[in-house]
Amino acid sequence: MDVILKDVSKTFVTKTFGAVTAVNNVNLTIKAGECFSFLGPSGCGKTTTLRLIAGFEDLSAGEIWLGEQPFSIKAKNFYLPPEKRGLGMVFQAFAVWPHLNVFENVAFPLRIMKKEKSEIIDRVKAALKHTNLSGLEEKYPSELSGGQQQRIALARAIVTNPRVLLLDEPLSNLDPKLREIMRFEIKDLQRKFNFTIIYVTHDQAEAMALSDRMLVMDMGVIQQIDTPYNMYNNPSNKFVYGFLGLSNFLPVNVDGGKVYPKGANGLDLDCPIPGDFTEKEAILASRPNEIELLAEGGFPARIKNRIFLSDYIEYRVDIGQTEIRIQCCEDQGFAAGDPCGVKFNRLKWYSAKDEISEAEREQRKVI
Repeated sequence: MDVILKDVSKTFVTKTFGAVTAVNNVNLTIKAGECFSFLGPSGCGKTTTLRLIAGFEDLSAGEIWLGEQPFSIKAKNFYLPPEKRGLGMVFQAFAVWPHLNVFENVAFPLRIMKKEKSEIIDRVKAALKHTNLSGLEEKYPSELSGGQQQRIALARAIVTNPRVLLLDEPLSNLDPKLREIMRFEIKDLQRKFNFTIIYVTHDQAEAMALSDRMLVMDMGVIQQIDTPYNMYNNPSNKFVYGFLGLSNFLPVNVDGGKVYPKGANGLDLDCPIPGDFTEKEAILASRPNEIELLAEGGFPARIKNRIFLSDYIEYRVDIGQTEIRIQCCEDQGFAAGDPCGVKFNRLKWYSAKDEISEAEREQRKVI
């Protein structure tokens, strides 16, 4: 069954900042069996949206449905409690009971549901098997690693056979290697059980590795919904571009068919101007691995810094008033202080008017 959000909004009233709309008129359909990620910076509204779906927060406006079953309808003051929604939930903090062993941690929701003892045993054994915890039934959380504790939380979430599994930054407390392992384990669980996954993260690599589709939010508003591949290659705006991986943003002036980087003393950049771009100022976006360093030709610059980063070398150069990062798979032979040329192989053009207040983003992080 699809998870459907219709005109969903949530406003909080705070003593310091007054009324703040954390989720603003969100319309979204998450398809049955899909792994769908909410991606965005702290304070963007992604976790609040997940909590609205889970039933931990009530709506300020709108409706949430699972197929034909209503979860929340604000206009009718209808609200289905979390325990009646049939959803599984895994939190950023492992949220395991320290005084219960592994078996009892996983069995806990089934005991609340008053299931028969034999059914509890069978379901818990199956959940432990699917999360690689078999043989650890009598262990307590304090005896286990962080990865094993997060597996307990996953096992507890799937033991009730949920229709939808909600995960709120479940891997952020794990080390990078273990995070990568757990990504694949979560995806394998989805294939085995065919439940819908709604996954909240601020880690774009995590979202891209797991998602069939994903969205990027900013200040409570959905900026784009797409597949990871399409979103990375065709971001809808400058914010999405900047959030999905390393990026350079070069402010330029456009005059007489030429492009002048700001602060570059009148030197123009060799790049085509899109036919539909009519503004006098622009922001040119590029990825560090889409720029070439040249011994001859290109835009004249000078190497500020050279950094060896195992599988690539990063150079930093100034173009006008802006520092640009350039990543090369092989050593280009430049050292700090050397003159060089810069050639942009791929650029996306954004209006300089697209800038949104960073002050409001910072404010939202503390709400």
